[in-house]
Amino acid sequence: MGMRVLVIGAYGLIGGYVVARLLAEGHAVTGVGRDVAAAARSLPQVRWARLDMATAAMEDWRPLLSDVQAVVNCAGALQDGPRDDLAAVHRDGVGRLVAACVQAGVRRLVHVSAAGVAADRGLGAQGDRFNDTKLATETLLRASGLDWIILRPGLVLAPAAYGGSALLRGLAALPGVLPVVHADATVQVVAATDVALAVARAVLPGTAAGRSIDLVHDEPVTLAGVVLSLRRWLGLPPVPLWHVPAGVARLAAKGADALAWAGWRSPLRTATLDQLRGGIAGDGRAMERELAIRPLSVADMLVAYPAGVQERWFAKSYFLKPAMLAMLAFFWALSGVVGFCRVPEATAVLTRAGMAQMPATLFVLLGSAIDLALGVGVVFRRRTKAALLGMVAVSGAYMLGGTLWRPDLWLDPMGPFLKTLPAAMLALAALALLDER
Repeated sequence: MGMRVLVIGAYGLIGGYVVARLLAEGHAVTGVGRDVAAAARSLPQVRWARLDMATAAMEDWRPLLSDVQAVVNCAGALQDGPRDDLAAVHRDGVGRLVAACVQAGVRRLVHVSAAGVAADRGLGAQGDRFNDTKLATETLLRASGLDWIILRPGLVLAPAAYGGSALLRGLAALPGVLPVVHADATVQVVAATDVALAVARAVLPGTAAGRSIDLVHDEPVTLAGVVLSLRRWLGLPPVPLWHVPAGVARLAAKGADALAWAGWRSPLRTATLDQLRGGIAGDGRAMERELAIRPLSVADMLVAYPAGVQERWFAKSYFLKPAMLAMLAFFWALSGVVGFCRVPEATAVLTRAGMAQMPATLFVLLGSAIDLALGVGVVFRRRTKAALLGMVAVSGAYMLGGTLWRPDLWLDPMGPFLKTLPAAMLALAALALLDER
């Protein structure tokens, strides 16, 4: 007989597979997340609730727990930033959830942690922060009095791509060379489908509680080996491997950290490098011993998830997406700056077509301001979609207005109007790739 299960972080990479597995096994699911609009459209059979683990109070959980028999927490963050507070998500939020479960009489709580979490794991400032907040959550659960089970997945690979797994695919598809930092670091992987199966078994009342279970395959692989396997899986020709110096990778990660303040949550951040440098390891026999699950190896996973054209398109466009956004930001911002610096020359283009001096100057200044605003706007994640749509609309307006006032410029050998067309198409392409999950 099915249960009602509350899944927190239900639209994430792991959470999505957990929800699918629970539904397949006949359970009813309540899904919780910070932004569930898209998930609600794709999975209407789930009862969705918008709630932020970092800020939700005990009172917020009570109505969601009223008919629930088990809770699964898949929520988590990698690094502190403007959108994420590790202590609030990993420790404080779980503390309030535990208190609400105790009050509501919900006994079973399955918590998805991370392989390798330990008191003596020293990796650097951000890596320690991740480890320490995860460890604090596990300690809290052990003292909660609930029927808790802690699951500790290793490097998760899945048919869908998000976060670190998406980054690995992007690296695997680069032409000419495969750049890998800490290429010889060993990791233990687990399939997202195996994690979901482990959760489905852990929520059952008959499964013994009070256990921490590593979810990893027992065969360690190197990070370079994973990237090379993904390239073969994509059907791409072999290329040389480049062992990226740690210092170079850290500079790139620092740049990604800075972009977090503009709303971009890149997986290539300093916390990721710290975790990879220390390796990802766990008890490879635990899944079979504790849950009777024989985990898939990397080779088994890639055989089970055949790559098609959509996987190759995604992998090849992974690094093109930020490149397109950067190019559009540069193009439009520079256009605005040049317009402000060359007002008389730009105004003359319109006055020669018969427009009066004053309105021509105002058009130039307004156009330059709009160009600059669009170029800056695309940098900030919350404004990117509006900025891209604005670029398409403004390009259309430029071409329409130019056709009315200076149709001769369509035949100009420098092609000022013709060049607007590919700029608009680039904005449309970036808009199509904008989704993060």
